[in-house]
Amino acid sequence: MTVRHFLRDDDLTPSEQKQVLELGLAFREDRHVRQPLSGPRAVAFITDKPTLRTQVSFATGIAELGGFPLMVDGNLAQIGVRESIADTTHVLDRMVSAIVWRTFGDDRIQEMAAASRVPVVNALTDGFHPCQILADLLTVAQHRGGVTALPGQAFAYVGDCANNMAHSYLLGGATAGLHVRVAGPQGYLPDAAIVARARAIAEETGGSVTVTDDPVEAVTGADAVATDTWVSMGAEAQAAERSRPFVPFQLDAGLLAHARADAIVLHCLPAYRGKEITADVIDGPQSVVFDEAENRLHAQKALLTWLLEQR
Repeated sequence: MTVRHFLRDDDLTPSEQKQVLELGLAFREDRHVRQPLSGPRAVAFITDKPTLRTQVSFATGIAELGGFPLMVDGNLAQIGVRESIADTTHVLDRMVSAIVWRTFGDDRIQEMAAASRVPVVNALTDGFHPCQILADLLTVAQHRGGVTALPGQAFAYVGDCANNMAHSYLLGGATAGLHVRVAGPQGYLPDAAIVARARAIAEETGGSVTVTDDPVEAVTGADAVATDTWVSMGAEAQAAERSRPFVPFQLDAGLLAHARADAIVLHCLPAYRGKEITADVIDGPQSVVFDEAENRLHAQKALLTWLLEQR
């Protein structure tokens, strides 16, 4: 029996990603169009990190799929501390239909997936945030004419390009056939191996990948512009030192003016107004950040449904 997992964005082929996004749009139209967890069947949601949108969207989504969201506090479970990750997985996969984990190192979730007999979903790791990018692609599709309109769209991301969001934008965007442009200061650019992988995918899908330290180059003519916090979870103690290099990459009205006049603005939230994005931009008419937040629900329901149907 082959079990499909979703640990990073390129775990879905372009055609598979398209199937998931099409199903996500269907869930936007009818939140109960499919209920693969009806019974109910349980899905474990484990979080080792603070969360709001991820926890609420997965818990709500699992319930709307007819299932039971089993919420597990990672700080109490101490996975990999009290017992091995593999032993924990062997216990869980006898009771639940899927496992969703928000954790730290990618090696942890890879170890769980290797041991699991049920799908394992990455709800955020240090390296990737693939469920967020599914929601972002769904948001672009929602505002740009559907999933078939995604190939060829220009998508710009400015800010910390050495983080999980940038890595997932590169892989997920290339898979969708986007022209992905990421811009960050020197010292905060993406992992070279991820860039190479994204470029290889883009060659197949007709997309492209640009990495630059010039935010204007990234944003010029873009159909969608995104940013993220300059200080990721776990780096709060270095907030002042880390923020200085990012000041020229703030998404303000001046930078946004280089994009298309009807470009949409995304931010995965929480946002720090006056830091990585100004209030007039995130609260302005081009912002779709709350559609983007809602689309976590629809995209993740589509992903779970698709994964469960692969068995």
